[in-house]
Amino acid sequence: MILLVLIASVLIAGVTIYQYREQSKDYHENRLERKEEQILQSLAYALRETTYPTTPENLEFIFMDEIYKIADVQNVNFNIYDLEGALVKSSRPSFEADSISNCLDASILNNLQSSANKRYVEEKTAAGDNYKASYTYINDAKFKPIGIMNLPYFEDNSFSNMELREFMFRLGGVYLLMLLSAIILAYFISKYITRSLQTISDKMNQTNLTQGNEKIHIENPTEEIGKLVDSYNGMIDELEQSAVKLARSEREQAWREMAKQVAHEIKNPLTPLRLTVQSFERKFDPNDPKAETKIKEFSKTLIQQIDTMSNIASAFSNFANMPAQQNETLNVVKIVKLALEIFNEEYIHFIADEKEVIAKLDRTQLIRVITNLVKNAIQALPEVDSPRILVTVASEEEMVKISVADNGIGISDQFKQKIFEPKFTTKSSGMGLGLGMVKNIVENYNGSIDFTSQEGKGTVFTVKFPKEL
Repeated sequence: MILLVLIASVLIAGVTIYQYREQSKDYHENRLERKEEQILQSLAYALRETTYPTTPENLEFIFMDEIYKIADVQNVNFNIYDLEGALVKSSRPSFEADSISNCLDASILNNLQSSANKRYVEEKTAAGDNYKASYTYINDAKFKPIGIMNLPYFEDNSFSNMELREFMFRLGGVYLLMLLSAIILAYFISKYITRSLQTISDKMNQTNLTQGNEKIHIENPTEEIGKLVDSYNGMIDELEQSAVKLARSEREQAWREMAKQVAHEIKNPLTPLRLTVQSFERKFDPNDPKAETKIKEFSKTLIQQIDTMSNIASAFSNFANMPAQQNETLNVVKIVKLALEIFNEEYIHFIADEKEVIAKLDRTQLIRVITNLVKNAIQALPEVDSPRILVTVASEEEMVKISVADNGIGISDQFKQKIFEPKFTTKSSGMGLGLGMVKNIVENYNGSIDFTSQEGKGTVFTVKFPKEL
């Protein structure tokens, strides 16, 4: 709409300027013809009233005084030439005689003779204005040419140009008003048209695969918008159905994976347990003097395997059923120190930037996070000559930052993507639930956990908790 107004204003301005110039051109042509006709009539009258014979030789005498009278009556200066192009008489004052051509160019005479109406107009530019000079034959009573009348004419366009400027100024004001009106109108129309599209866009941006999504309801939509809304609402229905199926599938897959893991971990102690029972049954002799000692060893082996299975069950229970958060205001520095007291390794060091870093956390879960991270660090150090673990606590604006760094074997690039996955482990023992449980706890607090590791040089785990939930 704005572009159309701009194009229309430019076109109309161009057409207006062209029209004014054409009108000015036509006006001056008509005015020159009228003046020329009036002078010719006056010359013809003077020829009829003169007592001199109307011959080319007598032109100077015939119009000796008459030329000034005619020029005064017509309010215009003109010149009279003979048929050879020589100046006979001029109505201009004597001091301007030098500016008058005493002899016409041959081209002017040729053009005049070849003209059908025996009239030739020469067009030039002088002092920035258009200059015209008309040449017409002076005829006697028998229509025989006896001389040439030259009428110089300067086109005065000052009045026309002033009118054009005034008109363009008014037209510019009108189109400026139209342009502002078009901008305002286009703004409100576009807002009205795109209002429904904005609603659809906002809903699409809010679409989440993990939660329910609202459908779009628009009153009296256009046909195109209505189809778009119906398509979006249909997509939401399909998305919810797919989400339900996906969630069910994921739960079933998770339970299948968990069942496989539990079965695998339980089979590990059951195999030696079965072999022990079979061996005891085959070799045991009640009359053997060492029977009591063998029974004690057998019982000890059974208890060890049973404890192993109990630990497996506890580990899976802890991972699957995290205790509810008991948020309390804690000094994180103090709790981390308390968590480290259960470790006897001398190469574990603790540093805190402040004596107190207060946050709302669950004491038990915080200790569990620290314990698991430190245990992982210890297990990464068996092959290191000078083992070292550094635990630090720092405050970063609204976050609590806890880091556990070791100079152990590090984590290879092929394992970095899977390090927080349940049941993933690089150790020969264990079930790989520790870091998965830590990630669960941290994310429940809207915190974050990440790590940097270089193989052969060590690993740094960094946990961040918000101070306020």
